[in-house]
Amino acid sequence: MPIRVSTYRIGSPRRKGEGLRIGTVRLLPRGVPKREYAKRDLFDAWLPLVAPSRELLKSYKDGKKSSAQFFRAYKTEMKESAARHTIEFLAAVSRETPIAIGCYCEDESRCHRKALLELIRQQIDR
Repeated sequence: MPIRVSTYRIGSPRRKGEGLRIGTVRLLPRGVPKREYAKRDLFDAWLPLVAPSRELLKSYKDGKKSSAQFFRAYKTEMKESAARHTIEFLAAVSRETPIAIGCYCEDESRCHRKALLELIRQQIDR
């Protein structure tokens, strides 16, 4: 079965076959009416349950956590019941339709969406 989950940067142009865009961020974009999220290539659905906690994100951005520490802590947060079930749900949805998980970060190698993609793919492979 082909992998039907990818990542994107919120606000980037949609790619052909990308599917449903899911914003995996804690904070909604400022000054953008909800009815315009999809029109502006932000996201079709908002799913903050799989975003890093505000505290974790702040400690990472402030330089109090290295990338390795951030990703370990993020994966620990994603083991909590609600997040774990949401990841299982995303894996199930991606078996039926393409989805793309997005965040505001410019550099995906330093973004939680990289780790989230890995967690979803692990569920797909089960």
